[in-house]
Amino acid sequence: MTTDNLTTPAVDYAAYIAGLPRVLAGAATLFRDAEGKVLIVEPNYREGWALPGGTIESDTGETPRQGARRETLEEIGIDLEPGRLLAVDWTHGPARPPIVGYVYDGGVLDDAQLRAIRLQEEELISWRLAHRDELPAHLPSPLENGRRVG
Repeated sequence: MTTDNLTTPAVDYAAYIAGLPRVLAGAATLFRDAEGKVLIVEPNYREGWALPGGTIESDTGETPRQGARRETLEEIGIDLEPGRLLAVDWTHGPARPPIVGYVYDGGVLDDAQLRAIRLQEEELISWRLAHRDELPAHLPSPLENGRRVG
């Protein structure tokens, strides 16, 4: 192998990577209260509700777990290390690339933590606690409303 051949694979690999499809990634945290109700938030930029979370800044090296923690802090003012990974899902949308979503366990919030919630007004209208049986009516995707996929 010549020196020229040593650099060619790197150039070919970079071109290969640049030509691959792009996928968005998001992360959310599932918080509950002492009764088992789930904390959901109402975005101002689309219909419906969601778990606290958002886009992972993967171009900066942010991991899904880090993204879930950052987004939770930004959206509702709670800064807790996410617990175990609860779900991963893949969703398609008509006007966007596919999204891979990660949901982490946020644990049970006590009354003081719930009272301390501060919404990110640029993105959120309100928050509420919903019983598990209400979630399918409020959350748009199988990942967010607890239905099993596949």
